[in-house]
Amino acid sequence: MFGAGGGTSAYKEIEETDLIILWGSNARETHPIFFHHLLKGKKQGARLYTIDPRRTSSAAWADVWLGLDVGSDIALANALGREIIAAGLCNMAFIERATENFAEYKAAVDSYTLEYAERITRVPADVIRELAHAYARADRAQVCWTLGITEHHNAVDNVLAIINLALLTGHVGRYGSGLVPLRGQNNVQGGGDMGAIPNKFVGGQDVEDPVLHARFERAYGRSIPNKRGWHLSQMFEAMEHGELRALYVLGENPMQSEADAKKARRLLEGLDLLIVQDIFLTKTAEVADVVLPAGASWCESEGTVTSSERRVQRVRKALDPPGNAHDDLDILSDLAERMGRGWGRPTGADVWNELRGLSPWHGGMSYARLEELDGLQWPCPDENHPGSPLLHDRLWHDPVSGPRAPFMPVAFAPPVDTLTDEFPIRLTTGRRLDSFNTGVQTGGYTSPLRRGESLDLHPEDALSLNVSEGEIVRVVSRRGAIETAVHVDDSLRPGLAFMTMHFPDEVETNILTIDAVDPKSGTAEFKAAAIRVEKLTAAPAGADAAAMAGLGQR
Repeated sequence: MFGAGGGTSAYKEIEETDLIILWGSNARETHPIFFHHLLKGKKQGARLYTIDPRRTSSAAWADVWLGLDVGSDIALANALGREIIAAGLCNMAFIERATENFAEYKAAVDSYTLEYAERITRVPADVIRELAHAYARADRAQVCWTLGITEHHNAVDNVLAIINLALLTGHVGRYGSGLVPLRGQNNVQGGGDMGAIPNKFVGGQDVEDPVLHARFERAYGRSIPNKRGWHLSQMFEAMEHGELRALYVLGENPMQSEADAKKARRLLEGLDLLIVQDIFLTKTAEVADVVLPAGASWCESEGTVTSSERRVQRVRKALDPPGNAHDDLDILSDLAERMGRGWGRPTGADVWNELRGLSPWHGGMSYARLEELDGLQWPCPDENHPGSPLLHDRLWHDPVSGPRAPFMPVAFAPPVDTLTDEFPIRLTTGRRLDSFNTGVQTGGYTSPLRRGESLDLHPEDALSLNVSEGEIVRVVSRRGAIETAVHVDDSLRPGLAFMTMHFPDEVETNILTIDAVDPKSGTAEFKAAAIRVEKLTAAPAGADAAAMAGLGQR
């Protein structure tokens, strides 16, 4: 944000803030280490607001839970902004010195009254007003979000709507006040920082900038395309159109992780060449032409990882890869040599030092300093620099150093997969504490917390559908159908169902999800599918309304 692809704040800041908004994030289960920092802040007196369609285990810790309808986040954010403006609670000194486009933003949110927002989001108007006033009046405030904001067809607009609120109140660029995107998986931040984004070189540098492009060509001694590449969703579109015929997959399982799993399977199986490099024989690897067994990078490689607070930390090799498995770097080096581009046998340190010479964010992060200081936060441009726990404090300089931060007006648009009489229930997907993604890494281990996959329903929905706890039902979307057990869950609201993608070998949830894609980020709308539930068996003998209604009690 504001030209840097990372959150503004260190984890420590949420321990010493006054107000926390946890938006679209069940951090207690999906980011438990971060949640410990958050709880320290709450115990120090911070007020916690959670915004989530489900009353999650994170929401159980909240002072106030805003249970909005799935996909209505922009309507809520714009209503918060309008209320802050109408109540005269804007930080006008900050806005005039450090931002631009405020007038356009003010005009854009003017129609988002509290009454309109209540109608769209189902969050009571007085609760929206309370949060607007509390956030604007707080001395220090943090907004944290994750996939509940970004796995939508308008993911970037959702984020921009939140950023606008921080600019409106000056809750950015100061200690304890910031914007904290929690990355969806371990080292997602590091992957992006290393250039694993189709429009960026390492260190967030634009591949289409002619000056930067020329610099990287000189460094690599090779011609490099000067246009951005395809992101994952565009790759699948290219497969559909016959433009992409070969795919090299490293450490990913798109056969089971992509939305609209039937379509993903058809496209992957139709490739001329599929290469998979992984530590397990995933479902994607099972259909590959070539499988390259890799080492487990967290314990069998040398390198770095980067957390959501931009902290780069060392990974140290503890074991050799077993059997015929090899370190990822060795596999890539061998492959390069066979393709006529011999790199020799670079070590992790060699690669890191090359990167430090090209990335202004990482220039001062030698292995020695990372080990001595237990990691450093970028940007860290040279070896005399202490790292940067806080970003964008420049916005508080007088005059502001660098460009002003722009307000980016955005408009509410509902989920693509509409609810109808045929598909009346909203399915949202997510994760649980005991499992990870498609279960490749966690499915082989038992956990006392794990109960397998289920369709979680509110007790009222279970009653109206005449289904009971553990009963197998058929779940149908516009893309396909699956069968799974019912779990009655009073943390949901009527009309909302929940599933995970942790057990695709038994229940392939992503057959149901829609591959509507955000054009700016390439993220599919995993959080908003329309479904119906079909009963497969007769009602249990003796079941009555009172028993059915009590199924969700815990």
